Amino acid sequence: MFLSKIHIPWQQAKNPYQFHQALWRLFPGCEDAERDFLFRVEQVQSGVGTHVLLQSAIKPEGGEQSPLLLAQREFALAIPSGQRLRFRLRANPIKTIKDSSKGTVEKKGKTFTKTVRVPLLHEEQQQAWLERKVQDFAQLETLIVQPEPVTYFRKAKEARSGKIQTVLFDGVMTIIDPAEFESQVIRGIGPAKAFGCGLLSIARF
Repeated sequence: MFLSKIHIPWQQAKNPYQFHQALWRLFPGCEDAERDFLFRVEQVQSGVGTHVLLQSAIKPEGGEQSPLLLAQREFALAIPSGQRLRFRLRANPIKTIKDSSKGTVEKKGKTFTKTVRVPLLHEEQQQAWLERKVQDFAQLETLIVQPEPVTYFRKAKEARSGKIQTVLFDGVMTIIDPAEFESQVIRGIGPAKAFGCGLLSIARF
């Protein structure tokens, strides 16, 4: 795995879709592949650009049209059971509910009411969401939940708009299943990874 600090010039970083498209330029020849990187926007400076932390299975490559590689290191996850870790995670805590106004869908001969995703807005809901997400590999010791501004987006190809409500989690966890922990770090946690959610940053406590 590679962890890289990236600068995306302002011309390529004016909205979340531009972030994502710019980061793909660091992986030439992989445009049609399934995304196997996670990222988190660390700083946005209007008119200057964006600093991003990028975790990837493939080593990013700089180029004339790509964002700037500021720093990079290769790492291997070798975390033993019982290890305490400080962590940071930007996530999009949601739940899925049935919405009859959206109609129905047919699956295997049965009719189901369509569902929609709704954000979890209260801190206790967000904390419970994270506890469920990590329960197979870690126990939370401490947790700070920081609300963030709403991110609005528009999918031009689908002619629809939307928004996500992210939060920033900081805390300490104790690892109870190293193999599952490693798998989750690689896959990321929760939805909205194309918008910079899911990257779990860790440091030994």
